[in-house]
This record gives sequence, C-alpha cells and structure tokens, in this order.
Amino acid sequence: MWNKVYEKVKRYPAKIRVARLLVENGLTISDDGKIYCGPINIPDAKIAKAANADRRIVRNTVELIMKDEKLSKVFRAIKPAGPNLADAAPYLGFDAIEIYADPNKPGIVASASSIIAELGISIRQVIADDPELVPEPKLQIVVNGRIPGEAIEKMRRIRGVRSVTLK
Repeated sequence: MWNKVYEKVKRYPAKIRVARLLVENGLTISDDGKIYCGPINIPDAKIAKAANADRRIVRNTVELIMKDEKLSKVFRAIKPAGPNLADAAPYLGFDAIEIYADPNKPGIVASASSIIAELGISIRQVIADDPELVPEPKLQIVVNGRIPGEAIEKMRRIRGVRSVTLK
C-alpha cells in the first residue's frame, strides 16, 4: 500500500511526511475529507505541525488520496492499531520481547509464539512493524508474566532472526 501512496506524493517531501504520518498512525479519512484517529477529529493544522508541513499541504495530500479510488477506500477503512503495551509492560507486570528479523522470512511469529506457548505463558499482544514503512522493522510480543532467559535464547535461533531483546 505504501508504494501506491508514495507514487502519488513522491515529488513533494512535505506530502510524503503527511502521508507517512497518516499511514503510521492508522488515521482515517472520512467521506467528507476530515482526518480521524478513531472517533477523534484531528484538525489539518495539528497534522501539519506533526508532519512539519503547512496545513494546505495536508489538505492537498488528503485530496490526492481521496481522488484515487483504491487509496480512498483504504484510507476510509484504516484504523489505529490500539495501545502498544511494550513500553508499559514492566509497570503492568508483563515482559516485552523485541525481535529484529528478516521480514521476508515466514514463520517467525509462529516460532516465537510456539516457544512462549511451550512454557505455558500467554501472549497479551503482538505488534509487527510494516517493513514498507519502517527501515528496521521489529516484532514486539508482550506476555503475561515473566519470560525465562532460555526462551530468549531459543528465539535467537529462529531462522531469519537477527536479535532478540527483553525490554
């Protein structure tokens, strides 16, 4: 999806920043062209400030997206992923694991999940960065309770994994 968005705005760095901000945050564009984060309307000026762009650039970027049939459907349907618990995990009594791996290798989530399940530990949350949007995508797994060191070592041996850390 990002490639299609990028093609629309590639000659304009400010529009790239606006489009990336919309995608990375799962911001919805309504039928009338307003930007939402869930039920909260976000004014163009706030998007502009966050993207270091002029509010007119925000409006123009939204109009470009909405003129494209496929992209307008995507942006009308996209939603924020919800709270990411990884940084808050220690304060909630959970562990968070960060895995950096080759995003083109299949089975990394399944293998890591199996290692966790074998220990009888349940998973609260799994969030994976989109490799089209993030140069160094990571997989974050938040688990109920504590994960033992041997599980981290097993995860490091998963094919395609570059590093595993406990947050």
